[in-house]
Amino acid sequence: MGFMLLKSESPHGARAGELVTPHGMVPTPVFMPVGSQATVKTLAPDDLRAIGAKMVLANNYHLYLRPGIEVIEKMGGLHKFMGWDGAILTDSGGYQVFSLSPLRRITDEGVSFRSHIDGREHFLSPELAVQYQESLGADVIMVLDECPPHDESEPEVREAVDRTHRWAEKCRKAHRRAGQALYAIVKGGVYPELRKQSAEYLTALDFEGYAIGGLSIGEPKSATLSMLETTVPLLPENKPRYLMGVGSPEDIVEGVARGIDMFDCALPTRTARNGALLTWEGRRNIDNAVFTEMEAPLMPGCNCYTCRSFSAAYLHHLFKAKELLAYRLATIHNLSFMQSLMERIRNAVLDGTFAEFRKEFRARYKPTDEAVRVTQKQKWLKSKRG
Repeated sequence: MGFMLLKSESPHGARAGELVTPHGMVPTPVFMPVGSQATVKTLAPDDLRAIGAKMVLANNYHLYLRPGIEVIEKMGGLHKFMGWDGAILTDSGGYQVFSLSPLRRITDEGVSFRSHIDGREHFLSPELAVQYQESLGADVIMVLDECPPHDESEPEVREAVDRTHRWAEKCRKAHRRAGQALYAIVKGGVYPELRKQSAEYLTALDFEGYAIGGLSIGEPKSATLSMLETTVPLLPENKPRYLMGVGSPEDIVEGVARGIDMFDCALPTRTARNGALLTWEGRRNIDNAVFTEMEAPLMPGCNCYTCRSFSAAYLHHLFKAKELLAYRLATIHNLSFMQSLMERIRNAVLDGTFAEFRKEFRARYKPTDEAVRVTQKQKWLKSKRG
């Protein structure tokens, strides 16, 4: 395991590097498709390889509940189980425990929670979170963290930060597996002083990498970017920086501009299944009547399998008919777009032209309206909680 920084615009600006894992080198900046339950929805591993993905994300919480950690371990580990020979990062499941479980009890020992699937009670400690991820065999694993809502009061967020720090120490002591990196998670909500304290505390423990968590969960984008500007300068320059749960193209460009190396989010795959396809001008709703007789591909010039092979009219038809192929083709396109975005960003950093790329991207790409985005996010979170 290792991380090599190849180029950086400034100490806290856009950077390009290489993340070395037992399952190959991952060029950074990198976007990781989300495969929470050992699959990126609608796609096979060959699809991911064709797209150019090098690293995917899976989730300890979901895999613990089904099929069970022991099942995956008996099958030879997560890579073999899901037929993926690239790198894998597993989240500890902390966010899912706090966002999906209807009932939970938190102590310094861990968290007791009820499954969102069948209501059965479970217990997850920092030590167990590490043990389970070691059994899965992921290349990068995460500490267990407490995840309060974005609008929680400062005293309550401070309490969660302190507990996350104690849990991080326990995770560090419990981690034994060689060839596997353990990342800490900097918390603090939208409170700058708490973010600073968290970054300083965790960097003193010398983890292999550092994630920034508890953002993009309902707060304004301006607050997200402000917290990045507060936190990133306090993280080691020679270690990877991972912004959790962020995947809008405009947010990735701005995250890279502030020194982030790694991103993950279900947004590109989730919006694909809802017919929202990514282009360099912004999202396009394939359900719109304008695509009914469009002979050209959705995004002329796109080299993905979907755009090489099918017209926008065909995609429009598939979605109207609710054919399952619609979701696969849309997902291939959106993840191909994300891969192309990351390649362009990386090349621009290496060429010293990222500032120009960022300017051109912002002038061309039209993001989703902020009020609409927040409403959609809250609606999705509410649906996940049941």
